[in-house]
Amino acid sequence: MITPFLQDDALLTDIETARQQPDQLHIWWLGQSGFLIQYAGQHLLFDPYLSDSLTRKYAHTDKPHDRISERVIDPARLPRIDVLTSSHNHTDHLDAETLGPILAHSPDARLVFPEANRAFVADRLSLAANTPTLVGLTDGQTVQLGPFRLYGVPAAHNELERDAQGWPRFMGFIARVGPYTLYHSGDTLWFDGLETLLQPFGVDVAFLPINGNKPERRVAGNLNPDEAARLGKAIGAGQVIPHHYDLFAFNTANPAEFIQACHTHQTPYRVLRLGERLTV
Repeated sequence: MITPFLQDDALLTDIETARQQPDQLHIWWLGQSGFLIQYAGQHLLFDPYLSDSLTRKYAHTDKPHDRISERVIDPARLPRIDVLTSSHNHTDHLDAETLGPILAHSPDARLVFPEANRAFVADRLSLAANTPTLVGLTDGQTVQLGPFRLYGVPAAHNELERDAQGWPRFMGFIARVGPYTLYHSGDTLWFDGLETLLQPFGVDVAFLPINGNKPERRVAGNLNPDEAARLGKAIGAGQVIPHHYDLFAFNTANPAEFIQACHTHQTPYRVLRLGERLTV
């Protein structure tokens, strides 16, 4: 099992220490596609998965979700969270056992998700569909929540799937906070026009998946290491941080391949260890 660089009390201490630099952007990788963002003492949490719900669900099936890394932290122990995201309905991006404890500790938090998924999200989290906690977005829409301004971007996992009203079921998010612009892809392949959508934002940090698209896994796929490096270069990202690996044995990737691809394409990058902080 991979032991996090910072875990539990050590992680909480580092999060608290970062408050001494409120004018800088602090980023922690919490595993899979989860990233904690701190700015001006407030917290944005992208797509957290901090439970063993999927390991238990698939334990006695032909598709076991065996963990290869330890959990970074119990979600109930996280500091107050102001904004969360769920890019789509798959459990490693919309987990009741993760989001429930966070919302219990941070009852004023807002969860941003694709509007097309509202009924599903409300049912999974046992919330009323019209509760202020739930903030739905479609592609092209924007919402301001405290210091965080979020824009909806479509994602292809594996298709650009839309509901009857034309709203995407899979999304990524552009987040603007202070002078910084972040792009969290959610789960996505590189579809025609994605780079054109993203280039005008001037992304400082892009969080891109690298686990690839392999049909034999029998799950929807993502960018592979080379594609993530090329997309980061194409959108002019200041840095690319990889995600969606080192959680489940059957659906992971080697970050060394991403590093090599970044060197090949001259893409600025940073590979974070579990629980490690990057201060921009």
